[in-house]
Amino acid sequence: MDNKFALNDKVIMKKKHACGGNLWLISRVGVDIKIKCCQCGREIMMDRLEFQKKLKKVLKYEEEKQES
Repeated sequence: MDNKFALNDKVIMKKKHACGGNLWLISRVGVDIKIKCCQCGREIMMDRLEFQKKLKKVLKYEEEKQES
């Protein structure tokens, strides 16, 4: 899986959040990744390797790839 993601990309995670949503917005990229739930607004941080394991799909990157 090609894991190209950037700041302000929307991503879908493998497991749903406690509020029931699985759509997240990337708000910080670095050694740690900070994501914000688009449904309830809760923010969490995790290290990059954990994020890549839990990532299912990058929405904004996929849309740009199809347009090219």
